[in-house]
Amino acid sequence: MSHTLPRLLRGALLFAAAGLSGCASISSLWKNEPPPASAAPGAAADAAPVRLVAEYDLVVEAPGDLRDLLQEHLDLARFRSAPEDQRLSRQELGRLIQAAPQQAQALLETEGFFNAQVQVSRNEGSPVVVTVKVEPGPQTRVKALQIEFAGALAPDQPAVAGADLAALRERLQGQWSLGLGQGFSQPRWSQAKNELLATARARGFPLATLDTHSARIDAETQSAELDLKLDSGPLFRLGELQIEGLKYQPRSSVERLAGFSVGQPYTEQLLLDFQERLVRTTLFDSVNVDIQPLSDPPEAAPVHIKLREAPRQQLTASIGYDTGSGPRLGADYIHRRPFGLDLRARSKLKLSQNNSSYDLELSSHPQPDMQRNVGALFLERKVDDNKTTVNLRARVGRTRETERQDRTYYLELLRARETDPQGTISAGAASANVQWIHRRLDSPLTPTRGYSASLLLGVGRADSSEARNGGFLRSHVRLQAYQPLPGGWFGSARSEWGQVFASQEVGLPEKLRFRTGGDDTVRGYGLDDLGPRDADGNATGGRILWNGSVELAHGLTASMPALLGAVFVDAGQAAQHWRDLKPSIGYGFGMRYRSPLGTLRLDLARGQETQKWRLHFSVGIAL
Repeated sequence: MSHTLPRLLRGALLFAAAGLSGCASISSLWKNEPPPASAAPGAAADAAPVRLVAEYDLVVEAPGDLRDLLQEHLDLARFRSAPEDQRLSRQELGRLIQAAPQQAQALLETEGFFNAQVQVSRNEGSPVVVTVKVEPGPQTRVKALQIEFAGALAPDQPAVAGADLAALRERLQGQWSLGLGQGFSQPRWSQAKNELLATARARGFPLATLDTHSARIDAETQSAELDLKLDSGPLFRLGELQIEGLKYQPRSSVERLAGFSVGQPYTEQLLLDFQERLVRTTLFDSVNVDIQPLSDPPEAAPVHIKLREAPRQQLTASIGYDTGSGPRLGADYIHRRPFGLDLRARSKLKLSQNNSSYDLELSSHPQPDMQRNVGALFLERKVDDNKTTVNLRARVGRTRETERQDRTYYLELLRARETDPQGTISAGAASANVQWIHRRLDSPLTPTRGYSASLLLGVGRADSSEARNGGFLRSHVRLQAYQPLPGGWFGSARSEWGQVFASQEVGLPEKLRFRTGGDDTVRGYGLDDLGPRDADGNATGGRILWNGSVELAHGLTASMPALLGAVFVDAGQAAQHWRDLKPSIGYGFGMRYRSPLGTLRLDLARGQETQKWRLHFSVGIAL
């Protein structure tokens, strides 16, 4: 026995090693074995054994999705791409070929093919070609489905105030994604269970679990019977707000935006909407709203709000150069609680040789319906050749901003003073205005699919020191669309119309008249360079406007998809009458970078009228 046991043990180990599908050859397990008889005398001592490396190609003959599955997960595919010094010997390749049918069948069963026939053949050549041929047979389909409920969602539980549990049960059963007659696969089975749990947890039952779940497969009839039992746990209700992180802003700035009352049944969407409203106030740099179901009582779960306030005061300075107006200085100052009031103040100052301005906006903190009261004052001085224009604009109104739609109502007062060698003209207007902005975009900052639309309507009365006074109606429409295209291309198109309806004898202040050109309208021209001019060449602005643009963009490198190259064509013009409108064209190329702040655009454009190239830089944010 003392000699027999080690011999048996060694034989068992040798048999186990022969069954391994790894890359190590058997000879490497027993380094004390003598070299084969065919080896040269002393070879084992003089040099390490030479591996016989087998280079091979793998061909999988199967329907498309199944072919991709096997090419990704078969060991034959995995070792085919190994580095040259780690490739298989011919013996090891043979073992993988022997194991491939069973491995392929196991992979195919995860996709619902339990009667698949797999054949593997080997064609010796240079390189060796291994062919895996699959006859998948029919896919298993769902024959029976039963979804039961336990916990507070069980049918025999009493009704709960404020929650329609019967409707939720019907919704969970109706939204089950792996229904009768559909093809069964392990990924779809897992996805359907996860979706069921996610819906229950988001609709008031954050502790929901699957008590039981089974899929009984009959390979002979290619059918599956699915059984699940969802234990919902207790229904959670929302409790008091627990706010962390407030420093300068009052609790009321958070509480008024909750949108729910204490005792209301919890839903995930309620908290997501609350969080989105807090973000849109621009008072906070980060916001997180949730409940803690593992530790909070279900009958009144506190709503935990973790905030980081934005700086109470913020100053941004800028310096730049414009080919038309020369050096430019700017400053942007924000105060998020001026004079201790629930207000937000923003001041913008721009200084340049030909165009200087000051812009002040005061807005209240949002109300529960996200409406804010807004007041604004704008003062501007523009020099255009021999003409100097001073514009004053004052607004007061109310705005409501949501993810998909903005709506603004405001009263506006305009005063303008235009001075040239012929004299001075004073003009003004008072109007009531409404603006709607509608968005259906995949991303408001870096959109690639969808559209946005803006409509502005205003009615008022204008006065002038040189022309007749009278009423007017002003309209402005802007449409923009985004669409992914084949081949990794992205397309966008824009169109813009504007018109002032008024008698030709009525004098309109400069800010009511249209001019165009610049970074966001017609590239290749300076800001507001396009539009009617008087006999002395001074810009006068027009009563009608049209702009349009078409752009194509494509990623420059696969490793940096946010960086794109673009080509574009712009066209637009302002005129006194539609019959006089002759669009000016600009075209060029540029780069795009999709940053968290919006799409950064750097363009080089050529104006067809000027025959000159012009550089444009802007941050594009969808309306």
